[in-house]
Amino acid sequence: MARYTATVDWALQPGEDFVAGRYSRRHTVSFDGGVSVPASASPHVVPAPWSAADAVDPEELLVAALSNCHMLTFLHVAREAGLVVLSYRDVAEGVMRKNAEGRIAVTRVALRPEIVFEGRQPDADELDRLHHAAHEGCFIASSVKTEVVVEPPR
Repeated sequence: MARYTATVDWALQPGEDFVAGRYSRRHTVSFDGGVSVPASASPHVVPAPWSAADAVDPEELLVAALSNCHMLTFLHVAREAGLVVLSYRDVAEGVMRKNAEGRIAVTRVALRPEIVFEGRQPDADELDRLHHAAHEGCFIASSVKTEVVVEPPR
């Protein structure tokens, strides 16, 4: 069994009014490897100035985690299939809306990987099988109810 940690630090700033909801949602997320990133509520959820558009929000972190996990798993299954990947770029997009229970959720994440191979090129069917295997092997995709799809890059 593995354990993963993240530390979230936030504090009320002088002059902010917590009771009235007039406080910054800016905070820091630190990971066990020593990386810290500025974070905030999404400006789509909490309007400025109480959110920070230049910080990562939880919804973006979820989309990034799904994309990152899919990529890492894809690289593994591609290598096992005898392919050589030179580069992989994904401009992933999550959509937030009401789910079947009527709750707001990230209901769908579209992964749009652009992959450059060296040597043998997989055909469309093999590429689909590799993406399916990557999705099935991705720990994060297995952990969420969100629909995750692979689409052509835009």
